[in-house]
Amino acid sequence: MSNFPFLSVLTVAPLVGALVVAFLPRHRPELAKQVAFAWSLLVLVLSVVMWVSFNVGGDRFQFRESYSWIPNWGVSFTFAADGIALVMLMLIAVLVPLVILASWHDAESSKRSVPVYFALLLVLECTMIGVFAAADVFLFYVFFEVMLVPMYFLIGSYGGHQRQYAAVKFFLYSLVGGLFMLAAVIGLWVVGGKTFDWQALSQVDISTGTERWLFLGFFLAFAIKAPFFPFHTWLPDAGGAAPAGAAALLVGVLDKVGTFGILRYCLPLFPEASKWFAPWALALGVIGIVYAALLAVGQNDLKRLVSYTSIAHFGFIGVGIFAFTTQAGTGAVLYMLNHGLATGLLFLVVGMLITRRGSALISDFGGAGKLVPVLAGVLFFAGLASLALPGTAPFISEFLVLIGTFTVNKPVAVIATLGIILAAAYVLWMVQRTTQGTLNPALTEVDGMRRDLNLREKVVVAPLIALIVLLGFYPKPVTDVINPAVQATMDDIGRTDPAPSVGGTVQEARR
Repeated sequence: MSNFPFLSVLTVAPLVGALVVAFLPRHRPELAKQVAFAWSLLVLVLSVVMWVSFNVGGDRFQFRESYSWIPNWGVSFTFAADGIALVMLMLIAVLVPLVILASWHDAESSKRSVPVYFALLLVLECTMIGVFAAADVFLFYVFFEVMLVPMYFLIGSYGGHQRQYAAVKFFLYSLVGGLFMLAAVIGLWVVGGKTFDWQALSQVDISTGTERWLFLGFFLAFAIKAPFFPFHTWLPDAGGAAPAGAAALLVGVLDKVGTFGILRYCLPLFPEASKWFAPWALALGVIGIVYAALLAVGQNDLKRLVSYTSIAHFGFIGVGIFAFTTQAGTGAVLYMLNHGLATGLLFLVVGMLITRRGSALISDFGGAGKLVPVLAGVLFFAGLASLALPGTAPFISEFLVLIGTFTVNKPVAVIATLGIILAAAYVLWMVQRTTQGTLNPALTEVDGMRRDLNLREKVVVAPLIALIVLLGFYPKPVTDVINPAVQATMDDIGRTDPAPSVGGTVQEARR
């Protein structure tokens, strides 16, 4: 199976499914939902087979395919996946079917075309798979930009209050970042011998000044996409206005393109510039952790609160990447996966709660657990996973990031630890104000608040809960896949882990 064109098939399959779903009759919405769900399950099955076929001890990049596209420019449809990309592809394959199930009635409530809504979800899946699978810099850029289109329409056409403002802001921020990257892509093509192939470019020797400018072009695009402080302001608006399912993909997967891009492109292609900019990147990560957590504490809108928590979590991922140790790097990649699972679950559960109440304001709840105890319990679990409680998957990744950072930069690790305390504050306060305490009499007058989780909703949350617990106790199957790719990335930038303690003294890290 290692010779099967997994990556090209996985990229094209959702697009074909989207075309099928889009042309189904509007008066048969249930058929559109069923076809979209079945198609997403096909992608999941193929992804599982690819995961099993991946050789952990084999080449760094596997499942490589290359098809000529624009020969005069050195552009090709080249796909390849290392352990980092493989983990993200599996995250997409798991989340999309669950999002489709969770969004079963979202399009109907917006009074717009149901087939188009689910077709947009499949188009989004196609672009997300493509951006992680691309091994050609120009192809990566194309997917990086095209993925804005389906998310723009999901927010602008099917979102809630201020959806058009949020969609335009999301699009403009990402587009500006993409323009910076386009300039850097062209510059890289010129200095790299007029090729866009990642493997060829990784061997090019670039002058110091040019390398720093090219790094900056890529980094700005990825920092906006992630989002890192101070490029984060689009996310609370987009996450707050988007339908819950689209928001789960936005925060669970799309944002990871930024951190993935730093790992795949900034560090290996511009190693000296990465080390030169690292102190600034670490500072942005630490500020983001504390600043976003403080803002989350003061939120009264559930979806905006979850969006701010994600900004804080991305600060941890940024710190893990630029600590330049294998422990912190592995923790950062694992955090990308675990954050997608935990925050995806949190967004979906918050969406279920908002749909029942008809409001996203925390002040409109209070004591809801007395009416919907199972839903309240899942919200509590998702909140605990988000704050990285031991026994949940995010704890492992957060612990690795902090330990790996502490060995080389103690002040950054200590300040970042404040984020754990603040996370407990905003998560527990959110749970207290929504599901605990005295029952809000207004809730008893809302029909939706008398309905606890139904079978479809239980099917949505159960796999995510199981994965969060499983990876919280046994992350080895994932870390075994991640570790070789992280180690190879550290080798690309010429960094090794600090030497162990000898005679009571920690030797200086070898540069």
